[in-house]
Amino acid sequence: MLDVTSGRFQLTDIIESMNDQLLQSEIHNPQSAIKDYRLFIDGSYVDASGGNTFEDVSPVTGRVIARVAEANADDVDRAVAAAKRARHGAWGKMGVNARLDLLARVADRIMERFDEFLEAEIGDTGKPVSWAKAIDIPRGAANFKLFANLVRNVPNESYQTDTEDGLGALNYAIRVPLGVVGVICPWNLPLLLMTWKVAPALACGNTVVVKPSEETPGTATLLGEVMNEVGIPPGVYNVVHGFGPGSAGEALTKHPDVAAITFTGETRTGSAIMKTVADGVKPVSFELGGKNPAIIFADADFDAAVAGVARSTFANCGQVCLCSERLYVERPIFDRFVEALAERAKKLRMGDPFQQSTTMGPLISKGHREKVLSYYQLAREEGATIVTGGGIPKLGDPFDGGSFVEPTILTGLPESARVIKEEIFGPVCHVQPFDSEDEALAMANDTEYGLCSALWTQNLSRAHRLAAQIDVGITWVNSWFLRDLRTPFGGTGISGIGREGGIHSVNFYSELRNVCVKL
Repeated sequence: MLDVTSGRFQLTDIIESMNDQLLQSEIHNPQSAIKDYRLFIDGSYVDASGGNTFEDVSPVTGRVIARVAEANADDVDRAVAAAKRARHGAWGKMGVNARLDLLARVADRIMERFDEFLEAEIGDTGKPVSWAKAIDIPRGAANFKLFANLVRNVPNESYQTDTEDGLGALNYAIRVPLGVVGVICPWNLPLLLMTWKVAPALACGNTVVVKPSEETPGTATLLGEVMNEVGIPPGVYNVVHGFGPGSAGEALTKHPDVAAITFTGETRTGSAIMKTVADGVKPVSFELGGKNPAIIFADADFDAAVAGVARSTFANCGQVCLCSERLYVERPIFDRFVEALAERAKKLRMGDPFQQSTTMGPLISKGHREKVLSYYQLAREEGATIVTGGGIPKLGDPFDGGSFVEPTILTGLPESARVIKEEIFGPVCHVQPFDSEDEALAMANDTEYGLCSALWTQNLSRAHRLAAQIDVGITWVNSWFLRDLRTPFGGTGISGIGREGGIHSVNFYSELRNVCVKL
């Protein structure tokens, strides 16, 4: 069953009993056929009109696992046109409850095809099966039920207004969809973050054109089959593969018939999209980068704090926008904490993502690994002490062809160091001691980013006080990654614009119109 309010998931009996050895991947079967990921437009899988393709490479082995059709501007135009027809056709004319029933069925069908989505997600990302089967796939499915249930019960405003003749007037609000929404997705949580946008957009009556990351095209493509299987009308959900500038991403953001853009990803890309859509005054929802602090006080439950911070630093190989890259530890426990965290890092196991013993996957690509390694080198040049990690692990064939990197802990840098100021997006943190609450708060807020923070303390008065003063969109106290999916989610500063989750997503993907009736 799925508990969509807390963000916690229990898998069905059929998933819990699934044998990992039955999952076939190119790791277990190196001769397996290379897949073809085509565009999904107007309910059909089609080739790119220009005939261009690009390779989808496994970050686990470095081998090609799929050829992907690269959409050009004409393909994007076809997808937007199909979405526009569906918005004013079958989807737009469908009753609200019928529409929401279909979306709930999408969630069910994803879970029925769980192993296929799991294999596609792991194939693209290399993340451990223990993470993907507990978070990515069930959360990706749960988003459809969450927003179907929410929209079914959203109230609207109404007011009775006095008039001079004494008869009055009735004012009431109606919600209407925006139209065609462009959905541009990241590669770190491909299914989860894509459906986090697609589900509320469709629940509100919009249609979508999705541009998945070029690194992770698999689950977005597979979702097209599910849409057809449950009876979502053609054109409601469309997928165009490609890149950003000069490719599908740019064509989508520039298209005059796209009513809004939602994007999760790197801050500079968000800035470029914002400039592109400015002339059309289109609404945008951006969840961007983070350089997130965790503050650990001496009174914290030490073991819980170490375990929680290890998770918030190294989960998904550090490739979560919510990961902690800046750790501030009260001086009395500083040395002990660094030592304990390093022991946790050394116990992480890399390798075959389909094995339950694997606890950390690779970075998404060789290019991203070069970026992360460049920060490891920069840390050395800036004078950091490398407590553990700092290089590339030796895992043997076929994993040495992948994009693995060692989990890394740094100390000894000043707060002005680039490694502390710039988002790295890898399994790395810098640990800094502090002596007072005010000092910790000042260091935590000394950044352009403002996505999230974590506080570890048993003094709840202090926790409430600091949580109100840290300039971020979300603060966890004695936890991390615990979500009620109805709550507002988003960042401040260069970490984003707007809020997603619950009614906040509904407010973005719909607009209110007032009707005034003279009685």
